[in-house]
Amino acid sequence: MATAAFHQAIGTSQIHRFGDHLTSHDGLRNLSRCSGIEMPLLRKNWRSSHLKMRVIHTLKSTSSRIDPILSSLQINPDNSLKNSNESALILIRHGESMWNAKNLFTGCVDVPLTKKGVEEAIEAGKKISNIPIDMIYTSGLVRSQMTAMLALTQHCCKKVPIVMHNESEQARVWSQIYSEYTKQQSIPVFKAWQLNERMYGDLQGFNKQETAEVYGKDQVHKWRRSYYVQPPNGESLEMCLQRAVTFFKEQIEPQLWARNHVMVVAHANSLRSIIMYLDKLTPQEVIDLELSTGIPMLYIYKEGQFIRRGSPAGPTEAGVYAYSPPMVKLHVNATMHAKGKDVMGLCRTSLLALSLAIYRQKFDEMLL
Repeated sequence: MATAAFHQAIGTSQIHRFGDHLTSHDGLRNLSRCSGIEMPLLRKNWRSSHLKMRVIHTLKSTSSRIDPILSSLQINPDNSLKNSNESALILIRHGESMWNAKNLFTGCVDVPLTKKGVEEAIEAGKKISNIPIDMIYTSGLVRSQMTAMLALTQHCCKKVPIVMHNESEQARVWSQIYSEYTKQQSIPVFKAWQLNERMYGDLQGFNKQETAEVYGKDQVHKWRRSYYVQPPNGESLEMCLQRAVTFFKEQIEPQLWARNHVMVVAHANSLRSIIMYLDKLTPQEVIDLELSTGIPMLYIYKEGQFIRRGSPAGPTEAGVYAYSPPMVKLHVNATMHAKGKDVMGLCRTSLLALSLAIYRQKFDEMLL
């Protein structure tokens, strides 16, 4: 009842197109260097060999094929990601909030980031700075929105994130951008309450440790991590999943299918819900799924399937995805020779496609 009332009060956001440029990736192709990998998903008592086998099983069907992006670039440097059947999905849990720092149940209370949270958001931005982004989805809460905006300040596309205001006709008209050039230099940001943190009901504002001392650690663990158990007057993870995954399927997945690259910045439980859907986790497996603040997770969407690629390392971190300057220079020269004066956009487009292909190839090699 409390959840329904909360949802009704917030209202349902409507997602609209940001002009016609969402179907085009022109201007979004940037020189990319793929680096190492972290695994922000920490499953307690989870055997690494079992996890490895699950990922390998997912990748077997694609790792033996010739990479469509890489092979197309070798044949024709003019091709880009928009001509491939892949798109990138980036998931980020917001940086540390002021109530995270105080160890309080936050839920749907709208709390901003701490200084550490700001730093985490900026660091996350550095880690994804060379991964293509066409649009961003955030929750309706400011900590999610702050993280998205701060992360994008580090992106090498240098585009401006623009929050879409479609809550009313007047808001839509008043926030309209009329310059087509400016639209092309912008990235639309869509806010959605469906991506909000799960509503913790009567626990919101209470200290987690003190609550555990009153109700017992086992009970608090069930409230926080169980799939079915609801906190008093709050949402269970199952209820959170229903709204978050429904929104993901209806609004975000079609964009990925249309070959748009999407970044989603949300919360521990809304992202746990989405990852449960992407990785096909069971209610028992999701209990031990933990997400760190400010750590990006990359998925590749291909032919209706999601392939988890882990977390790209930052630009200062050594990793298996760095490719050699001679290889880059060779591809740049080929593109320049092919297209003459329209060089920079084409180079960035082709190199970004190349880097994403190498990212996939090296990850597969590391697992096999």
